[in-house]
Amino acid sequence: MPAAPASRQRTPRRIGRALPAARRQRVTHTDYQALEFPYQKHADQSRQPPAAHRVIVVGAGPVGLTAALDLAQRGIAVVLLDDDCRLSTGSRAICFAKRTLEIWDRLGVGERIASKGVSWHVGRVFFRDQEVWRFDLLPEPGHRRPAFVNLQQYYAEGYLYEAARDHPLIDLRWKNKVVGIAQRPDGVDLQVETPDGPYTLQAQWLIACDGARSPVRKMLGQEAHGRVFKDRFLIADVRMTADFPAERWFWFNPPFHPNQSVLLHMQPDNIWRIDFQLGWNADPAEAVKPANVLPRIRALLGADAQFELEWVSVYTFACERMDTFRHGRVLFAGDAAHRVSPFGARGANSGVQDAENLAWKLQAVLDGLAPETLIDTYTAERELAADENLLNSTRSTDFITPKSAASRSFRNAVLNLAREHPFARGLVNSGRLSLPTAYADTPLNTPDDDTYASRMTPGAVALDAPVQAADGSDAWWLSYLDGRFVLALFCGGLQPEAAVLDALQALSAGAAPVRIVLVGDGAPLDAPPQFSVAHDTQGHLVQRYDARPGTCYLLRPDQHLAARWRAFDAAAVAQALARALGNA
Repeated sequence: MPAAPASRQRTPRRIGRALPAARRQRVTHTDYQALEFPYQKHADQSRQPPAAHRVIVVGAGPVGLTAALDLAQRGIAVVLLDDDCRLSTGSRAICFAKRTLEIWDRLGVGERIASKGVSWHVGRVFFRDQEVWRFDLLPEPGHRRPAFVNLQQYYAEGYLYEAARDHPLIDLRWKNKVVGIAQRPDGVDLQVETPDGPYTLQAQWLIACDGARSPVRKMLGQEAHGRVFKDRFLIADVRMTADFPAERWFWFNPPFHPNQSVLLHMQPDNIWRIDFQLGWNADPAEAVKPANVLPRIRALLGADAQFELEWVSVYTFACERMDTFRHGRVLFAGDAAHRVSPFGARGANSGVQDAENLAWKLQAVLDGLAPETLIDTYTAERELAADENLLNSTRSTDFITPKSAASRSFRNAVLNLAREHPFARGLVNSGRLSLPTAYADTPLNTPDDDTYASRMTPGAVALDAPVQAADGSDAWWLSYLDGRFVLALFCGGLQPEAAVLDALQALSAGAAPVRIVLVGDGAPLDAPPQFSVAHDTQGHLVQRYDARPGTCYLLRPDQHLAARWRAFDAAAVAQALARALGNA
């Protein structure tokens, strides 16, 4: 291993310099934690018979807001109910993954979130007072978004809220608490409590995004099953100006917190997240008292460190999920459906991906393009993702908090070996960080007709790359995958034959909207005006998709691959499109 730079040679006790209070600067911004949204009586509260809506979403957190925005952008009017009138307080979820940012790009808020957040892709793992491993989560160039952005949840919620507030198809109702649910074969009746009294709503579909304690889940008599971990952690959000890099630092058994673990993350506005493992016997009420919190922080930062304590909380965690995410016309997403430990940033990120998976399928069913059974693929695909997240989260937690002398000895041996031996680094587990799930076995996929070197197999999420638009401006490949089905035909420097263009035009004019994108190498392409053109002048796209002239890809509205061929075949594409809509 090459010699570490000076910043990596510091002992964890003196990892950086906290500047004096006089030199700290507060960033002026909307205080999203202080916002209160007014309750407004709605005309639906006086309607008899009850007002009927196509989709109602319960819970205006990151997942519920994402679901509402995605559906609204697809032309589906949404009623969004929340029993509170405020956004989240404290940082809560802070790590938003590349895939989540790509989804939010499509919904129009990705750039704002990425610009405000702290981008990072490097993590460091320490054992006692030495660094044992440094990893890079995005080692290749040519991606629009970083591996992760750290941003306080109230910012993400605030930006999503403002986008939802401004969308004409989203009816956001604060202090509307769902207190009763009755299912019908073709919909759901909701009893809603407000400051003006109760009223009834009807929905064809209800999406429950109402959190880990999900009242909707309880009203249906459902439970989440799994494992509760007997350990406690202290979250401390600290305001300070420091010279630490924008990296994820994780310590096992450091001198400043013996026999436990510590995690450090940078956030915007000079806020730093510190997680301290406390052990199961810790008293939560005592642990959050400043007299007990401040010494822990000073042990990490140094006795002369200057900082302000912004938010403190003690938490335990569970890895659990509902048996199924669909119950009649009620669909569960996010923490209401599944929850995991925070190590790996798999909670909010997985919930946002739930919302994206569900939105396009619900649109297709509501618009008559797909049978209702397409919704069952939401449960199958996202239950697979939940199981993947639960497995990784459970393994991470077991490594971080070993429960026996044997497992602790194994962990410590792995950490000691990781300093010098690459094989051991693959066993180090300070949290397997969030990655999108590939739906390899979904019935919506069409099997390959050839062998490919690309990791873009059917069911995988699309890879981004820099491209040039037809007018020569710089663009990103994923911006072409705009929420419709997309058929990408790689042309190289060749002009497609007239018969191929005619067949593509017929496909684009079909009942299910398909966007046609011709991918060239910079040479002019003569395309019909309704087609899009992207030029892969740097070669990243061809390499990542193992493409040659004639190769074509069919991508789902959620940017997962449905099918690919070495040569365009109109009948094969039509069949794959039908299959991807659940019409096979």
